[in-house]
Amino acid sequence: MGKLFGTDGVRGIANVELTAELAYKLGRAGAYVLTREKSHRPKILVGMDTRISGHMLKSAIVSGVCSMGAQAIVLGIIPTPAIAYLVRHYGADAGIVISASHNPFEFNGIKFFDSNGYKLPDHLENEIEEIVLNNCNNEDLLRVKGEDIGIEKIEENAVEDYISYVKNTIDTDLSGLKIAVDCANGASYRVAPEVLERLGAQVIVCENKPNGVNINDKCGSTYISRISKFTIDTGADVGLAFDGDADRVLACDENGDLVDGDKILAITGLQLKKEGKLKKNTIVVTVMTNVGFEMMAAKEGINVVRTKVGDRYVLEEMIKNGYVLGGEQSGHIIFLDYGTTGDGIVTALQLLRIMKITGKKLSELASVMEALPQVLVNAKVRNEKKQAYLEDKIIADMCRKLEDEFKGEGRVLIRPSGTEPIIRVMIEGKELDIITEKAKKLASIIEERLG
Repeated sequence: MGKLFGTDGVRGIANVELTAELAYKLGRAGAYVLTREKSHRPKILVGMDTRISGHMLKSAIVSGVCSMGAQAIVLGIIPTPAIAYLVRHYGADAGIVISASHNPFEFNGIKFFDSNGYKLPDHLENEIEEIVLNNCNNEDLLRVKGEDIGIEKIEENAVEDYISYVKNTIDTDLSGLKIAVDCANGASYRVAPEVLERLGAQVIVCENKPNGVNINDKCGSTYISRISKFTIDTGADVGLAFDGDADRVLACDENGDLVDGDKILAITGLQLKKEGKLKKNTIVVTVMTNVGFEMMAAKEGINVVRTKVGDRYVLEEMIKNGYVLGGEQSGHIIFLDYGTTGDGIVTALQLLRIMKITGKKLSELASVMEALPQVLVNAKVRNEKKQAYLEDKIIADMCRKLEDEFKGEGRVLIRPSGTEPIIRVMIEGKELDIITEKAKKLASIIEERLG
């Protein structure tokens, strides 16, 4: 990865690392790289989540886009996957999302979609980054003037157009289901309840009053205890927790027990197989996916392909080999028959459809997979040293010793975060107390060595 782009766009603390100046340059460079071959006046969609800094960054990005002669179509607060869909629906040339997903409100991010609704490959991100880091002085990057300067346009129908699309991704109504929803005070706060209600469900909503600083604050998919308690307290059949930009969702069953991305993939994958829609009988997951998923897949005759962490790598594998289902334990699930990126609302509807057509409780559906205990501990490190664990002999030796100790009944995975100055330590095994102790010890050593 380069100096600006991480695993999911450019992220940083708003107005400190991700400044209006940087956003302007990204808007200019992105507009240039993504529309330079166009013979018409390009259209670039711009949307954001509910962070207070979104308005500042939106203004800067729009200025950058317009300075290159493109039309900036501003969609307002809207889920990230809506941009991916609407780029295609409106025939736009690119899309820009202002969001830091599941991160705290003080962070923000900028990510791009091409004209087909896909996140950009590395080589295009690298080109945008090169232009930005050279202060946009590339001799081929010419400023337009006069009547060629772009304009900003507000698209009033964006939310309604997206709602119409996601509603049609399932072939049944949801009447009879009582659904608890945690919107994380983020981009799903209007769309998710509206979609579910229009499909006939009884919907009880929490964390749907964003104020700019409460996004992901002890709520949403990274704080599952909120929806768990809310589901039990309201007597709901199922609980849904979205992240800040609604490209992922986690669920809990009627007992408040977590149904994570692995189990959602298991439930939906088995249903697709039953309906003859699971192409090549394969599901794409990442290295973080629980070993229990592979055990389930082997029993059910489903092939599993693992990739690096990051939905972009899952998607690349799916496109390359013609697979239709893939995703991450975090709830970022891609149904390639319905969209080009992870979509929390589409994922939720696929899960709810299965509950409705089978008449089964979510707890029963989730029982198809038994997850091995898994512990994830974050080690805080200096950002510039996130990759150094690969070369640290002490850290490497400890990982090898742990793997030997588990004797094939557990595993150790270390990976740097693509968006934060931390290294994630994941240990999987049979005994929760033992792997928790080992994970904390390994994280402590990593902090001592690289913090």
